[in-house]
Amino acid sequence: MNETTRPDAPLLEASGITKRFGPVVANEDVHLDLRAGEVHALVGENGAGKTTLMRMLFGMYQPDAGVIRVRGEERQFRRPQDAIDAQIGMVHQHFMLVPTFTVAENITLGAEPGGPGLYSKDRAKEAIAEPMRRLGVDIDPEAVTGRLSVATQQKIEIVKVLYRGARVLILDEPTAVLTPQETTELFELLRRLAAEGSAIVFISHKLGEVFAVADRITVLRRGRTVGTYDAAATDAAEVVAAMTGRSDVNLGRVERVVPEEQPPVLLVDAVSTEKPGHDAALDQVSFTVRAGEILGIAGVEGNGQTALAEALVGTLALTGGSVSISGTDVGGLDVAARRDHGLGYVPEDRHHEGLPINGTVLEAIAPCEVRKRTGLGVLASALSAKVRTTATGLVREYDIKAAGVDAVCSTLSGGNQQKIVVARELEEQPACLVLAQPTRGVDLGAIEYLYGRIAEATARGCAVLLVSADLDEILRLSDRVLVMYRGRVVAEKQTLDTTREELGMHMMGATTGGAA
Repeated sequence: MNETTRPDAPLLEASGITKRFGPVVANEDVHLDLRAGEVHALVGENGAGKTTLMRMLFGMYQPDAGVIRVRGEERQFRRPQDAIDAQIGMVHQHFMLVPTFTVAENITLGAEPGGPGLYSKDRAKEAIAEPMRRLGVDIDPEAVTGRLSVATQQKIEIVKVLYRGARVLILDEPTAVLTPQETTELFELLRRLAAEGSAIVFISHKLGEVFAVADRITVLRRGRTVGTYDAAATDAAEVVAAMTGRSDVNLGRVERVVPEEQPPVLLVDAVSTEKPGHDAALDQVSFTVRAGEILGIAGVEGNGQTALAEALVGTLALTGGSVSISGTDVGGLDVAARRDHGLGYVPEDRHHEGLPINGTVLEAIAPCEVRKRTGLGVLASALSAKVRTTATGLVREYDIKAAGVDAVCSTLSGGNQQKIVVARELEEQPACLVLAQPTRGVDLGAIEYLYGRIAEATARGCAVLLVSADLDEILRLSDRVLVMYRGRVVAEKQTLDTTREELGMHMMGATTGGAA
């Protein structure tokens, strides 16, 4: 890159960018410019084109039309290394770290200071000292990465791109698994980098955080740039209207009438498990959820929330304690039997557990009808006209945007995929519904709709357990909140009497309290 070319030009500029995938237009005539010294937020609903645009800026895709300029000089990125050579770095939402490697090994991997494959512990330690100083962090180079906290691993990812010389940093949903305190610390680091002349692209759906850190905000809708706003001169309502084309989206608490003194539906008593490979073991977890109540489960990922959901639905065996639904002990029953006793489940990974991603909408909805049938003819009649009628009705009732029940699930947006899973579960009118990360990867419009249907279910008396890494979601929906830390319940709070910061302290294990 010619460093003398237009020193007053934006560090990075995308002009008239268009990208098509067959008949699908992902980006059309998109404009974005990044200035030295700013944090620039990029927002938009799912399918708005944010990811596609960033992948073009990082050389993972090539645009069909338009120009990318670095400091005024037109550039073509054929691969990520071309973007790295132009001082562009990207921190992906899902970290690209090797858990068994040390910090220094991860940071220098593929760019070893002694040359490819010539790793020297001392030279690596010396080489990463400067990017760590720039970021203002002090991480042991010899620490094993997989043993460090999520927040520390994210800092390692940022140091890694700084080590490669990045002046433009693209961060995709960087606060998705952080506590409020960790988020504040991250923002301080980003402001430090911006003050040194870097340009930060901050991609997020959390508008409160966008306004807390961004200087400017660019909104994409349906693949096009709607506008770029000075953060200090606009507000969340204007940005949401630009994102959705609507001015009536509710960003606050979901108002519900919670009946008092209802009987407990879900009773969890001293539940313990072995440690699953992906999460903490449960240790004497106890709580109740009453009819019509939403109980939120908060915590940094990896502290037992996933294990809890799996233990409740029957995919993770108990080593102690009991689980009861409407007075019946189901702890020793399999998944199907628990469903027969009124337990519904929306899993956190809809692609692998929630629906047949390469199957049709009809096939995704059919299980709620197939379960009602018995006998040898069940498979022959599984996709009968009655099932098709039921599925067609649910597509209409839940406003699922699909060409029809024969549409393939993978062709639908994340929000519409999630609507299918929620529709199937609510159609069975469960006594208790376990919701695990119910709106992850779902846009604002679909979130608002799903919240409304969940509220309707509680009005009918359904008890809801909401497991979410999104504290805003917990605070918008829940009546009570339990915080999990290292497999235990360490705090219980009434939602209206707590704050994100207080919950965040418990999530980090800084304070402890009583269980439910």
